[in-house]
Amino acid sequence: MKTLKKIIYLFFLVIYQNANAQWLKQNVVTDASFRAVHAISEKVVWIGGSKGTFIKTLNGGKSWEVKQVPQAEKLDFRDVYAFDKRTAILMSAGEAEKGSAKIYRTENGGKTWEVVFQTEEKGVFFDGIDFWDKQNGIAFSDPINGHFYIIKTKDGGKTWTKVNPDNIPATQENEAAFAASGTSLIISGQSNAYICTGGAENARVFRSTNQGENWEVVATTMPAGKTNGLFGLRFWDELHGIAVGGDYQDVSKSIPNVLLTNDGGKTWLNAPETNPVGLKEGVDIYKKEILIAVGPSGTSYSKDFGKSWQAINTAAFHAISIFGNSIWAVGGRGSIAKLEPTFFGK
Repeated sequence: MKTLKKIIYLFFLVIYQNANAQWLKQNVVTDASFRAVHAISEKVVWIGGSKGTFIKTLNGGKSWEVKQVPQAEKLDFRDVYAFDKRTAILMSAGEAEKGSAKIYRTENGGKTWEVVFQTEEKGVFFDGIDFWDKQNGIAFSDPINGHFYIIKTKDGGKTWTKVNPDNIPATQENEAAFAASGTSLIISGQSNAYICTGGAENARVFRSTNQGENWEVVATTMPAGKTNGLFGLRFWDELHGIAVGGDYQDVSKSIPNVLLTNDGGKTWLNAPETNPVGLKEGVDIYKKEILIAVGPSGTSYSKDFGKSWQAINTAAFHAISIFGNSIWAVGGRGSIAKLEPTFFGK
């Protein structure tokens, strides 16, 4: 009888643990907040945060290196792109006129950093950065004079040039992007790039098919406003992608927060809200099968490419990055966590 009771107990314990699976918090001593994470292998992960902080692991989270970029203690690194364990780029979000619009690059694992781009042009506020390959990349800022401020690199981020604003559709009144997860700008394939917006009456998606030289804009039916709209994008092939969002002043508010495309971003259709509902800032895909969306209201996943959603838990994160079986999320107050793929039966 005792053996049977023990088996029953263990059976229900396993069910309970699976139903209440938690992100595994990492042992990292810092009070910096994070909105940027890039896993480039199952072992190597780079993270950018407030107070000029960058963090990396070379062993899948067994140990972490926590450092500050010299003379950048007042900067907030809202996006990071890494090429390998030694070479990475950090993007600082903040007002250019206050010295906060900067891009840094390291080639020695973060021992030293070089400022490869900076501007004090009033109104510049960087939102995201991404790369098609080791040479060609793109970054963008909130609009200047009614057009997004977009810059490109052809040498791995060592130098940057501004895209002609005449090649970028005009923004609507109050339209901008949210520097919330490093994914309001995303690339796809060899030449596509996308920017998602909020701030105006409806969210929109800007689209380029020639590595950011020329742009078009697509209207969506997702409501937007000063504090709401689209926050993050992800494509899992050149045709299929997802955009997520919500309202950062009311992160648990039940409003439309998912759009899907099946034609490379030419059109976007409303999809069911995530579970939990509310603001989702970042989204990524595991094994090209399972979408995982994170935000202050909790973590959701979909096994049918956004047609329905299930809850993982209500842990609050801002950004997510996945490589192989390595699933990482970051958030406020030093929050770094890893989700075991066994949650999905993988």
